[in-house]
Amino acid sequence: MSARSLNLVQLIGNLTRDPEMRYTTSGAPVVTFGLATNKSWKDESGEQKELTEFHNVVAWGKLAEICQQLLAKGMKVYIQGSLTTRSWQDESGVMRYRTEVRVDDMILLDSKGRQGAGMDENVQSDAHVNDGMNMDEDAPNKKKSSKKTSKEDVKEEVSDPWAEDLPF
Repeated sequence: MSARSLNLVQLIGNLTRDPEMRYTTSGAPVVTFGLATNKSWKDESGEQKELTEFHNVVAWGKLAEICQQLLAKGMKVYIQGSLTTRSWQDESGVMRYRTEVRVDDMILLDSKGRQGAGMDENVQSDAHVNDGMNMDEDAPNKKKSSKKTSKEDVKEEVSDPWAEDLPF
């Protein structure tokens, strides 16, 4: 019997910086941004406490392009993905490690009318992006937009972008 495992991350938080788009040496788009989540509780004395966690987030391919267009610092989003840790050797020969959330699904949670870095008035802020391939705009009556892209329509240049050396 094989052992089962699960690597699933679900976060709701606010962007701490605008998405930054870069490209791998083969031209695959990758976007990175920060996400802050908050936890609050009362201690033994009844005093309200709060803790903020900061997460490094990365999206690839079509999803990276969509995140670059729609997201901006301060916006509230739902992110679903998996934890990945990459390593590299810096200029002085020291091994560095960075744990990131690799995004598979993203939903904008901001109120209507708030605009991201590249968003125009025609794009609703409740856009839902799943696996970077589908973008649904949920209207208040939950009517789905007809603007969808199937996985077959999107041709990825790199099958496993993590196998490449990243420029950052």
